[in-house]
Amino acid sequence: MTAVGTYTPKPGAAPLPRMIAAQAALETRMLLRNGEQLLLTVVIPTLLLVLFSSVDVVDTGAGKAVDFLAPGVLALAVMSTAFTGQAIATGFERRYGVLKRLGASPLPRWGLMTAKTASVLVTEVLQVVLLTVIAFALGWSPHGNPFAVLLLLLLGTAAFSGLGLLMAGTLKAEATLAAANLVFLLLLVGGGVIVPLDKFPSGAQDVLGVLPISALSDGLREVLQHGAGTPWGDLGILAVWAVAGLAAAGRFFRWE
Repeated sequence: MTAVGTYTPKPGAAPLPRMIAAQAALETRMLLRNGEQLLLTVVIPTLLLVLFSSVDVVDTGAGKAVDFLAPGVLALAVMSTAFTGQAIATGFERRYGVLKRLGASPLPRWGLMTAKTASVLVTEVLQVVLLTVIAFALGWSPHGNPFAVLLLLLLGTAAFSGLGLLMAGTLKAEATLAAANLVFLLLLVGGGVIVPLDKFPSGAQDVLGVLPISALSDGLREVLQHGAGTPWGDLGILAVWAVAGLAAAGRFFRWE
């Protein structure tokens, strides 16, 4: 006798949204369990915010230091997750053949990248909530349009994700590790996160001002500190970086 009922196997892949959601949840758990990633995404931005808000080391201009620092640290958090963390993790997944195997699964490659993007966004939400709570505790008084802030964060995420995937998909894992951390340090110093761009020579300001971290930190600062409207110039810079980075990653990314 053949048993037929609710427990009869049904071969086939799960629905695509369910596969993407499951992969995104896995990517998020792996990221949050990684000590190096937590250092980049949580510990360093938090320490910088608390330290430079409490100790008068850098001249941040008129007003409270935290009002200048909080937007820049939010931009740093986006870069640490979307660029540095994603580049390193994806680079080593590529080296060990994880991407190649996942690429042969029922989950399409674009679905895998969508899951990675969703994982980055979930992590960024946690970062923003944590840093916002700490900044409020330090006396932060934000202003401006929340929609403009959201748009800046999303475009910043797209820009840094494209650059991170481009690096991970073209360089060896060890080179990606070194380059991603080096870029993180350089942009931390020269991207307007902690040190205002007007402290640099005028020639350097023109170059630094078009970097994605500078556009993101400056745009967030214009809205949250000065209560400005939508910073279209900074959004335009981020949009150019996002389109260029994602297009280059899609063109040159190697799965093996």
